[in-house]
Amino acid sequence: MTGTGLRELKKQRTRDALVRAALELFTTQGYEHTTVDEIVDAVEVSQRTFFRYFASKEEVTFAVQELVESHFVAELRQRPADEGPFDAMRNAAHIAWDTIGEVIEAVVPVELYMRAYQMIESTPALLAVHLRRSAELDEEVARLIADREGLDIDADPRPRVAVAAFTGVMRVTGRLWGQGEDASMDTIRALTESYLDHLGPALATNWRTPGSRAAGSGAADAGGADAGAAGGAGGADGTGGAAAGTSGSRD
Repeated sequence: MTGTGLRELKKQRTRDALVRAALELFTTQGYEHTTVDEIVDAVEVSQRTFFRYFASKEEVTFAVQELVESHFVAELRQRPADEGPFDAMRNAAHIAWDTIGEVIEAVVPVELYMRAYQMIESTPALLAVHLRRSAELDEEVARLIADREGLDIDADPRPRVAVAAFTGVMRVTGRLWGQGEDASMDTIRALTESYLDHLGPALATNWRTPGSRAAGSGAADAGGADAGAAGGAGGADGTGGAAAGTSGSRD
């Protein structure tokens, strides 16, 4: 390995160590009760080193989440042009799940990632950032879907509607996964598949018509097709933004 390669590897290891230390401290003693000094002391580096990699505590908190989101978007960009929006997003999520565990584990244990997700959901300041980041990711994915379909996103609402439906399912299942005891990738994958299968039936005009309950509980194939028809520009499929502020970043 060249000298440049070794330097980059050392930088990546330092960055990953800061993320691990920060998330461990945040999840054990609380985000607001953890200082940057405590994080850098745990890694045995200076504050200057911390701020070389991260602008704030908020940024380090969402570092792994950003990796997960980027992984999904990268897979979505590679989906075949003949796939409808819903199928493209769902298939991108499938492929991302095949390797996302490795992506997370390269930085932190999946169990720590789950605890961090729970911490974000229960910390008002971080939840606000999470919601803002989610909205920005929605817009990025919607614009990507619009480009795939050759649509003007400001004139045709279908890309945003399709993405909102898809990412809504992803957020619900992510929250349920975070509240559960099984932090495995298999669990979140199975849970999300089940909810996506019910997306079409859930959008049915009338849930009380004869047979609607049976259809809602067993129509996996119809769920994908109906969601595609409801969501978008020929098919319909997608996942979940940016820091709301940096107050307290040098607490």
